[in-house]
Amino acid sequence: MSTASTDLTGRARLRDAAIECFAARGFGESLRAIAARAGVTAGLVRHHFGSKDVLRAECDATVLERYRMLKTQSMDTDPALLFSTFPSSREGGILMLYILRSVRDGGTAGREFLANLVTEALVFTRDAVARGIVVPSRNEEARVRFLVQQAVGGLIVKLAMYPDTDLDDFSGVMECFSAETMLPTLELYTEGLFADSGYLDQFLAYAAATPNPPAGPAGEPAHR
Repeated sequence: MSTASTDLTGRARLRDAAIECFAARGFGESLRAIAARAGVTAGLVRHHFGSKDVLRAECDATVLERYRMLKTQSMDTDPALLFSTFPSSREGGILMLYILRSVRDGGTAGREFLANLVTEALVFTRDAVARGIVVPSRNEEARVRFLVQQAVGGLIVKLAMYPDTDLDDFSGVMECFSAETMLPTLELYTEGLFADSGYLDQFLAYAAATPNPPAGPAGEPAHR
């Protein structure tokens, strides 16, 4: 997902150091701290980026692209190989924490990041449906939005309950979270929860009889 540090340009090294700082410490981290993690002076950060806002924007774009690469790789990798490496992924931990920070902080950046995650996930999900990996939904966008919000929200709750977690240990954070969530997530996604379709059947009947269903966030009906 990332290039070896010896192969990166000075600007790229600073960007990656900033991504790690923001993921572990939050977006209030100073340029001086970012420079220290990269092993350079704060003046060099200003030389390459000019301002913290410009640096943050480049970090956001990079994290989104790496998230896209991770999702693509996970869909194209045999499960046996995927699970032998994924739980201890340092890169995965960095992305997970950075995304959490973006959404939890709210504001324009957080909303845009969450919207991008939903958009990207919708592309992957539709591809997975076409390839027979995932069953189709009556409202694909609503399902994807729900799953993204649940995943991000679950992580926010976990870290809020354990504030002493060493977030600089990106591999450890990822391994711990995966160990606790992987089985129930895959079990629920694969086998479902309810023993029969009774609740769904009743909801669909109610939805069909409702003349003006409430609109979803994108302005489309919340159910179909």
